[in-house]
Amino acid sequence: MCKFTTIILLCGAFCIFSTQVSAQNADIEILRTINGSQSNGLRQYSKFMSNTTAVVAVSTPLVIGVAAIIDKNDDLLKSALYTGVSIGVSGVLAYSMKELVNRPRPYTAYPDITAYQLESSSSFPSAHTSVAFATATALSLKYPKWYVIAPSYFWACSVGYSRMNLGVHYPSDVLAGAVLGAGSAYVTYKLNNWFWKKNDNKRLIGLEAYK
Repeated sequence: MCKFTTIILLCGAFCIFSTQVSAQNADIEILRTINGSQSNGLRQYSKFMSNTTAVVAVSTPLVIGVAAIIDKNDDLLKSALYTGVSIGVSGVLAYSMKELVNRPRPYTAYPDITAYQLESSSSFPSAHTSVAFATATALSLKYPKWYVIAPSYFWACSVGYSRMNLGVHYPSDVLAGAVLGAGSAYVTYKLNNWFWKKNDNKRLIGLEAYK
C-alpha cells in the first residue's frame, strides 16, 4: 500500500504542477513539435493506434477468459479477471481525475495546436494512455516473457504518442496516464495475489465442475 500511496501523491503533485505551468514551458513546446509533424502516414498511424485502445482493452481479458473456459483453466480465468479489473480501475481513476483537475484540451488553450480528433472530456490525465499502460502492465506481470512485454509496451507507447500527435493531450497528460495505468495494474496485481493467497487459491465457482 505504500507504493500505491506514493503513486497517488505523485499524480496529485503532477496535477498541481500541470495547472501552474506557463505558456512557454517544455510541455507545450514538446506538444507543438509532435503535433506539428506533417507526415500523413504518421497521422494515420496515430488515428489507428488511438482507436485501438478500447478494442484491445475490452478484448484482452475477454479472449483470455474464453480461452480459460475452453481449456478449463482456472488460473487463466483468474488472469482474465485480474486484467479486466486492472483496466477498469485505471479507467475509473483517470476519468475521476479528469473531473477533479478539469484541464482544458491543448487545442482549446492554444489555437496553433491542430486537433485531428475532438474530445468532450477534459485533458488531464490521458485515459487512453492510462488504459493502454494498465493493459500492457497487467499482461507483462502475469506473463513476464519478452514476446509479451515488448509488443505490449510498444502498443501502449504508440497510443500515448498518438494522443499528442493528434493534438488532444499534453505530454504531461500522457505521462500521468502512463503512471496511473501502470500503477493501477501493479497495485491490483499485488492485491490479487494477496486475495487468492488468503483464500488458499480456491477455484472459481464457474470451474468447480472441472475438478
